Amino acid sequence: MLLRLWRDSAWRAVLFQVLLISLVLLFGGWIVDNTLTNLENRGISTGFDFLSQSAGFGIIQSLIEYNESLSFGHTFVVGLLNTLLVSALGIVFATLLGFGMGVARLSSNWLLAKVAAVYVEVFRNIPLLLQIFFWYFAVLSVLPSPRQSLSLFDIFFLNIRGVFLPEPVFDAGGMIAVWAFVVAAVLTVGLVLLNKRQRKNTGRPLPFLKATGALLLIGLPVVTFWLANGSLHWDVPHLKGFGFKGGIELLPELLALWFALTVYTAAFIAEVVRSGIESVSKGQKEAAAALGLRPGRVMNLVVIPQAMRVIIPPLTNQYLNLIKNSSLATAIGYPDLVSVFAGTTLNQTGQAIEVIAMTMAVYLTISLTVSMLMNMYNRWVALVER
Repeated sequence: MLLRLWRDSAWRAVLFQVLLISLVLLFGGWIVDNTLTNLENRGISTGFDFLSQSAGFGIIQSLIEYNESLSFGHTFVVGLLNTLLVSALGIVFATLLGFGMGVARLSSNWLLAKVAAVYVEVFRNIPLLLQIFFWYFAVLSVLPSPRQSLSLFDIFFLNIRGVFLPEPVFDAGGMIAVWAFVVAAVLTVGLVLLNKRQRKNTGRPLPFLKATGALLLIGLPVVTFWLANGSLHWDVPHLKGFGFKGGIELLPELLALWFALTVYTAAFIAEVVRSGIESVSKGQKEAAAALGLRPGRVMNLVVIPQAMRVIIPPLTNQYLNLIKNSSLATAIGYPDLVSVFAGTTLNQTGQAIEVIAMTMAVYLTISLTVSMLMNMYNRWVALVER
């Protein structure tokens, strides 16, 4: 019986896999037990109780309420939100700039194509850390003091301490209108998905799709704002003492990291877009032109939809690289997760294993989430053969 099972390749493969998994689990258990034993022998405490202890240090930027008396757990959340903020800003603007440069590289305009080529070759071949230093020390650090700020219409201010913008302040009725806009955006996305399904099944788009989407995005919030008697006023930054008060403040550390991540990653995205567009058969473009479509319509309706199936996989890699590269923020003092939690918190608590494990788990979770969303989008835009 055993000999017959051993000769069966399927059972033999299962046996080898079970043995391999067992060995891995045993090895992992040995590492954990050995680590805990060594820590106990050295008198080093373990666990996550430190997260409830008072942090005792300040953070220059926080998207939630924070002060020195709050716990190390709060420092973890503050660092995480700051990491997500700069990563999201970098992804959005790097995508826009990268797609623009990728299309420009294939432009029939000689000057535009050469400018895009120079941009790509320059910024993708300079180390990202040096680009961060350039924006922080060579550009933002030479700006004037707050009292000599560069201003636009006396509501936007730029100085050595960052950028200061007006902040919209809504009352209860205004917040209802904001949520109405969110609902309208969700409904618009639903209409786009429904339009894609109908075009796939019948070859005909939904009538008045653009008008309906515009009416939802503009009309629903406006009507809700009016019915709820909402009000909106702007908190304009103003000079007070040695700095500005009020409004939205964008720190130079955030700006330098954001600009560097955007410019650097966009150079790689541009090449991804260029290769994706060139993968589309030239006959597709010629056929679309023969039907009377203008070059812009050919690119939007024929080339880009087919190129996306080639663009998405490497584009996902660039997004993941950008998120992980945001950890270089510690070089200029931007309070991201690595700087605040894996840096200051680790030094004050000494809980190296727990802190590093939590930091690694966060980056792994973010990366897996982005990969999952991009894979879902890739399946959505994929060409399905019939």
